[in-house]
Amino acid sequence: MTVHFIGAGPGAADLITLRGRDLLARCPVCLIAGSIVPEDLLSHCPPGARIVNTAPLSLDEIEAEYVKAHEAGEDVARLHSGDLSVYSAVAEQVRRLRRLGIPYTLTPGVPAFAAAAAVLGQELTVPEVAQSLVLTRVSGRASAMPPTETLSAFGATGATLAIHLAIHALDRIVAELTPLYGADCPVAVVERASWSDQRVVRGTLSSIAAQLAAAPIERTALVLVGRALEADAFRESALYDPDYRRRFRPERGQ
Repeated sequence: MTVHFIGAGPGAADLITLRGRDLLARCPVCLIAGSIVPEDLLSHCPPGARIVNTAPLSLDEIEAEYVKAHEAGEDVARLHSGDLSVYSAVAEQVRRLRRLGIPYTLTPGVPAFAAAAAVLGQELTVPEVAQSLVLTRVSGRASAMPPTETLSAFGATGATLAIHLAIHALDRIVAELTPLYGADCPVAVVERASWSDQRVVRGTLSSIAAQLAAAPIERTALVLVGRALEADAFRESALYDPDYRRRFRPERGQ
């Protein structure tokens, strides 16, 4: 018996990986974070699979489900939104499985920032404008941020910021980042990227709060901040320059 943690992707049922889909298809038990993972993904489960919505459950109750499946010798597919490597709450579950001696695997998924970039139709790193992407959040009820990991500290780098779980703190984001990026710095808020009802609000640090006040977004949104979001007059990468020598391109004239 194995617990298979699966990154379900950002929302669209066809953005799950082939490995994740195949694991779902052979697990008789599926635990799904029902509040943020669409039920369409359950179409990949085998007929008669036992489906458990973990949204109302405590960590102890989720552990009990793993123990129950372990005792029955039934593999478990554990569906989390996005990718497992960030903000997935997988770490505490894995720690308990290790203590219990229950085997597990992790299958990555399409992360929210990648889906948001696809919705925006652009790259988040642009030559000589921003070559770093910072994935971060703000302190909330679930967990506090380490004291050195602040919006101001990350903003001082000028990198593109992908701020998760923070739509409720938009005023704070604007206040802390405006002195660093400038009031005219582009902002994009992507709600429910890849879902059928996805929504995008584009603005600047000076305008975005008023724009969202007129059309509120309360959850399941990513806030992107940085000059790369509207960069146009940038230097092209040398990667495809005809005079750029690299292993897979012979010298000109050969």
